[in-house]
Amino acid sequence: MTKKFICIRCPKGCEITTTLDGSGVITEITGNNCKLGIDYVKAELSDPRRTLTTTVEVIEGELPLCPVWTESPIPKDKIKELADALRAIKITAPVKINQIVLENALGTGVNVVAEREINKHSTLAD
Repeated sequence: MTKKFICIRCPKGCEITTTLDGSGVITEITGNNCKLGIDYVKAELSDPRRTLTTTVEVIEGELPLCPVWTESPIPKDKIKELADALRAIKITAPVKINQIVLENALGTGVNVVAEREINKHSTLAD
């Protein structure tokens, strides 16, 4: 069996072709320009992971949304579930960069953290 991948480990985007035997063991990898491509294909076949970047709602903030991301990649099959969970989260300003928004997201051991500071919205009465 042959599987094709576009490596996302660097900007080159190598088109990699992988040949597997009947039991799913890699017998050949071609098209990669470096070792990162080989590592990428092996990971994609055994445990595909992605970093999720999105936003969460901010209450009383100068901005209505705060960008967040997973501190490290999580299993690819949990991306939609985590995105849905983050859609329901609201954090209150002030928000600090690297503030944990969701600890141990979906039991993955990976935290979701804020990627920027957001001050509390000031009013004339303050």
